[in-house]
Amino acid sequence: MNIEVWVTFVLVAVVATAIPGPAMLLVASHSISCGVAKTVFTILGNITGLTILSTLSVLGLGSLLIHSPMAFTAVKIMGAIYLIYLGMSMWRKGLSPVSAKANAHRKNVTSLYAQGVAVALSNPKAILFTTALFPQFIDPNANLLPQFLLLVMTFMFLSFSCLIVCAITVGRTFTAISSAKLYKFTGKLFGGTFIGVGALLATLKNGSA
Repeated sequence: MNIEVWVTFVLVAVVATAIPGPAMLLVASHSISCGVAKTVFTILGNITGLTILSTLSVLGLGSLLIHSPMAFTAVKIMGAIYLIYLGMSMWRKGLSPVSAKANAHRKNVTSLYAQGVAVALSNPKAILFTTALFPQFIDPNANLLPQFLLLVMTFMFLSFSCLIVCAITVGRTFTAISSAKLYKFTGKLFGGTFIGVGALLATLKNGSA
């Protein structure tokens, strides 16, 4: 892979990772309620999920998802249910400042990591994106494995960078705020957004349909 192709991929991937989505919402909410340090585990979980999806797309399972309405619908519905569940939980419980003792014991790093993985895997748009994106930058006449590893590592690095910037920015902003009403409002805002994203995901149509 020559440098021009890689730079073009980086530019496309930067735009893709910077667009707000479920992962960014989850990171923002965890940064507020758990702190930036613990939110790193959420980000690592999300990166793990994206790596799994990228691997599946390269193995050809992404194409199966695209061309199988039944498989696509199953993934879509499961993902929508999970996002709506997260939204309802956030709406009901709200967000608590990271300094709250009860909140500090409520989530451990394993739970944060698992939620990061689940949110990544719950979105079929991610596997459709990687299935469509990676082949555009791979030379079929060259060794595929090094190209795949370079693209995946680049994409994961950019995703991590974008999410950690989000965590730090949101975390620092809310650390300086002690308004209980704002935390309650933010919890409902994030929760309502998750519910909305889940509902929209349920209406997502397979590109082959």
